[in-house]
Amino acid sequence: PKTIPSPTAWEMGVALADTLLAVYIEEEGAYPEMVGLVIWGTSAMRTHGDDIAQVFSLLGVKPVWQQESRRVTGLEVIPLAELGRPRIDVTVRISGFFRDAFPNLIDLIDQAVQLVASLDESPEDNMVLKHLNEDQAEEKADGDNDSAESNPSLYRIFGSKPGTYGAGILAAIDVRNWESVQDLAEVYTAWGGYAYTRQDFGVQARDQFRRRFSQIVVAAKNQDNREHDIFDSDDYMQYHGGMIATVRALTGKNPQQFFGDSSDPTRPRVRKLEDEARRVFRTRVVNPKWIDSMKRHGYKGAVELSATVDYMFGYDATAQVIEDWMYENVTESYVLDPETQEFFQQSNPWALRDIVERLLEAIERGMWEIPPPDMKEKLQKMFLDLEADLE
Repeated sequence: PKTIPSPTAWEMGVALADTLLAVYIEEEGAYPEMVGLVIWGTSAMRTHGDDIAQVFSLLGVKPVWQQESRRVTGLEVIPLAELGRPRIDVTVRISGFFRDAFPNLIDLIDQAVQLVASLDESPEDNMVLKHLNEDQAEEKADGDNDSAESNPSLYRIFGSKPGTYGAGILAAIDVRNWESVQDLAEVYTAWGGYAYTRQDFGVQARDQFRRRFSQIVVAAKNQDNREHDIFDSDDYMQYHGGMIATVRALTGKNPQQFFGDSSDPTRPRVRKLEDEARRVFRTRVVNPKWIDSMKRHGYKGAVELSATVDYMFGYDATAQVIEDWMYENVTESYVLDPETQEFFQQSNPWALRDIVERLLEAIERGMWEIPPPDMKEKLQKMFLDLEADLE
């Protein structure tokens, strides 16, 4: 853990940061003031710290390594003249596993934030300082004062309560226990509103959580391999989608939604989440070869098809990235295709019922905005038939 981020990961982190900023500037014409980033422990182990390095690069600090052991011994500030841009503020949502496996990296990120906040620079060149000054001016007006030892205005690392895991979104969506994006944001805040620093390990900080998230203009998540994608795990839509939903609930609009791809170390990319959703949908979700490969796994293959629809639905509920044509295509490929329908009936009719029910829920919630009337009727009839058959 003490060798993270490695020099190689630092190079990747710089590339991811630069690419993210380039895509944002292309969209918005200016630098972002606050980037939200989701960081997991398993990816930190695989990459040796790409995500951490990206945080440091955005802040404009660099790790210092001991030459003999390659251990990180500290941080050094990159001068603004060398950086060539403002220092970008970063808010991080860490997983519970990252918290448990890498307490040293929590300390290092907090150290980086404190270091940047202490620099004698213009707020226009230092977004951490800009936000700190704004907080202090507001607190002074309210008569509040932070202690010197622990400054909640510099909380930038948030995660689950110590000893707990997850983001809470899946449970809410599974039991349909939500009505609006505010409900999902409240769940995400309740589960993730605990701050981690060198002094404070998992203190309840929902007010600071909301303040930081309301400043996020880019919500990003990186993926370092091609062994999985955003629609075959609930974690993507829970952590990344939940971050986007929370920003939308707090500000009234979605942040820019970016998905970093470092699966090819020679060519790191940052895509808009909508483009990543379309890419994954076309290459896997409705790819006949993938669907046929799932059929070879019988009952469990049907479960995977059903889960894929659930995760698509979850990402749409949180990040609004699924378009009507995607719902139509998945209905045609999974539900109305005679061969696939026969597969479900033989292997796992419960999975088919769950898919149909989820698609009807998307229609009821207005997420599938304009379903073809005949398709909606077929789904409704099939759901009633399946319910009757499975009783």
